[in-house]
Amino acid sequence: MTETSTHTNSAQQQIAAVLAEAKTDAFVHARDVDSGEEFGYGADEGVILASVFKIPVVLEYARAVAAGTLDPTEYATVTSEYRSGGIGIGGCADDVTASWRDLALLMMSFSDNAATDFLYERLGVDSIVATMRQLGLEKTNLNLDCRGIFTTIYEDLGLEKTTVLEFPEIDVLNTMSIMDPARTNSSTPREITMLLAAIWRDEAGPTAACEEVRTIMSKQVWPHRLSSGFPDEVSVAAKTGTMPLIRNEAGVVMYPDGNRYAVGVFTKSYELTDRAPKIDLSIGTVGRIAVEALRNN
Repeated sequence: MTETSTHTNSAQQQIAAVLAEAKTDAFVHARDVDSGEEFGYGADEGVILASVFKIPVVLEYARAVAAGTLDPTEYATVTSEYRSGGIGIGGCADDVTASWRDLALLMMSFSDNAATDFLYERLGVDSIVATMRQLGLEKTNLNLDCRGIFTTIYEDLGLEKTTVLEFPEIDVLNTMSIMDPARTNSSTPREITMLLAAIWRDEAGPTAACEEVRTIMSKQVWPHRLSSGFPDEVSVAAKTGTMPLIRNEAGVVMYPDGNRYAVGVFTKSYELTDRAPKIDLSIGTVGRIAVEALRNN
């Protein structure tokens, strides 16, 4: 057995143990941004992106700015039709006026759904998907904004949108569109790290666009998932994603020695709960194990 396979097998076993303790499944991929070396754990499985789909959206925004087709300082008003709940503008009582660049920041820093949908409509899903295909991401499918995702939930449950939403038992939940990668925004862990590596290598668009995405992603406010697995001297730029049973994060971790690793961890819990601190922490732990496998190799 080679040294490389020894490290890989050890990492696989460690990840399995962490996931068993957290009572969750996970699909993982880590990629050395510069060498291309990879580590995977179910890396080619179809996964539900949840808010990780906002990474392709922010990339398309930055490409439009770089191309001169969108003025980032132009002001736009997000009205009530875009508010589907959540934090930020999505939960505001009144219309909010902001620049496009601030909407992009709100979308990525704390996952503002209303800002996302406003940008999604302005950019156009066809353009976003076309960029993914240009970058070689054939299994990354985006067909719903945040409002569209909520609409499928109400439709699957046979509820009016004015009804207070309460999720059903797991057996019913698992039959719904939001739990099926074929019917919601989806990708694979390997493709998501491919996208991130392209952004960090300035290959996902003009250099200015890639740099803007990196800057925006570095301002995410959530430290409880991927960041939790790494020491303070390791920088993390990432995006979370959360839905019933689903907790994800994808991003790039940057070490003081200059090495950079794209990481995607996508989990699906065995239990339906609003709070799952063990799963949140497992995302950081699993991400670190995957990166250490690459560094040890």
